[in-house]
Amino acid sequence: MFGSLFKAATAPAPAPHVRFYNTLSGKIEDFVPLTPPTVTMYSCGPTVYGHAHIGNLRSYVFADILRRTLINAGYDVKHTINLTDFGHLTDDADAGEDKMMKGLKREGLPITLTAMRELSDRYIIAFKDDVDALRILPPTTWARASDYVDVQIRLIETLDGKGYTYETSDGVYFDISKFPTYGRLGNINLDRLRSGARVEINSEKRHPADFAVWKKGLLGWDSRWGKGFPGWHIECSAMAIATLGKQIDIHTGGIDHVHTHHNAERAQSEAATGKEFAHFWMHNEFITIDNTKISKSLGNDLTLRHLVENGFSADDYRYWLLTAHYRSPVNFSFEALKGAKQALYRLKRHMYEEYRGVKPTLNDTLLNRFTAHLANDLDTPGALALAWEVVKDSSLSLGSKYGTLLAMDSLLDLGLGDDPDKGARSLGIIAKDELPEDVQLLVDNREIARIARNWPQADYLREALNLKGYTVEDTPHGPKVTKAVS
Repeated sequence: MFGSLFKAATAPAPAPHVRFYNTLSGKIEDFVPLTPPTVTMYSCGPTVYGHAHIGNLRSYVFADILRRTLINAGYDVKHTINLTDFGHLTDDADAGEDKMMKGLKREGLPITLTAMRELSDRYIIAFKDDVDALRILPPTTWARASDYVDVQIRLIETLDGKGYTYETSDGVYFDISKFPTYGRLGNINLDRLRSGARVEINSEKRHPADFAVWKKGLLGWDSRWGKGFPGWHIECSAMAIATLGKQIDIHTGGIDHVHTHHNAERAQSEAATGKEFAHFWMHNEFITIDNTKISKSLGNDLTLRHLVENGFSADDYRYWLLTAHYRSPVNFSFEALKGAKQALYRLKRHMYEEYRGVKPTLNDTLLNRFTAHLANDLDTPGALALAWEVVKDSSLSLGSKYGTLLAMDSLLDLGLGDDPDKGARSLGIIAKDELPEDVQLLVDNREIARIARNWPQADYLREALNLKGYTVEDTPHGPKVTKAVS
């Protein structure tokens, strides 16, 4: 990646190997792809019935850093993200109100497949806008669930033909007793689950953990079991196999997917193909607000739009996410995000102003340390700390700082490599000839007062600038004027 995104100097050799935590084994392992140099990766995508909240978005920033790290290590990554646009139950099991139905009711749309498509179109665009704003590399394939219904039905038929399913009055269920290693992800105790089950939820299920691969209903598609729609779990197996193959290298998602969704995916995929489905299962931890899980049902589902309305950028949020390891739970607060915003602002000021016009060079030693952090289970806090070491190291030339940070940012992508003019404007920094005449007059008069050591007058003029929405900073190169970014 350094070679492709940073061409101003010779890039260091790719990381010799990468190591990631595998939820399946419960330990950090050396990563070796099935068919190098290609790596296949599937990420569970959103249910597009509303805006993704900031907790959802952590999964895709995590997957983005993972993908960039693999690319930098010399791999060609084929990446699929699904878009669930029908039939996703709110509790991720087989009961509850369907999320797409909930969205239709919220927006006053009729309960039809056409309206469901219209609703999901709207929120697919919104989700992709969030992805772009967060500088997340687009996947190789966006897999929309409703476009793969035939594939899902064929997969269910395969499971049925192999004796893994049974039919009830409300659907078709996968019989986990036929798959002895069900629950291996997350070490689920199935005996305890059975003893604590509420049988009244669905008395036709043979085991509480049996899950629906087809749900019967008045709405949906035709199948041999009647009209209905595929279960949520089956869609990911079908789309992963259709776009990446029967075996994939990495499957990512939030930690909340482990217990039900990913155990179901693993079971049905391996039952259908007879092959190991995913070699590595990787999961990011929760973000909480006031130490409470973020959830639409709880009404604390802040979106990226909420952050922007409060004066923060997508870059600020990305930076804040990278200050914590992806497997560490973190508690969100606007105060914490403010700290991230200030840190990133300082980092960008160095890049857009202090290092501007300097010829970039690379420090291989520092870059090798940087890639080692990311190759060690995506240690983004360590990588960011090293970036600040570069800024503060007085033994490094400005060119070395500039080039090394540019190369680091090809993996972190915090906007450090943006065009300096555009970057400075995004921070509210305004060139002297772009200031309104009345503001420029205040700046000039304040500079005269400052040189004359007329501090009361200089302070008065600073306050006059503040009232107009501008701040002024005295530097060795003259006054720097910044306007608050709306």
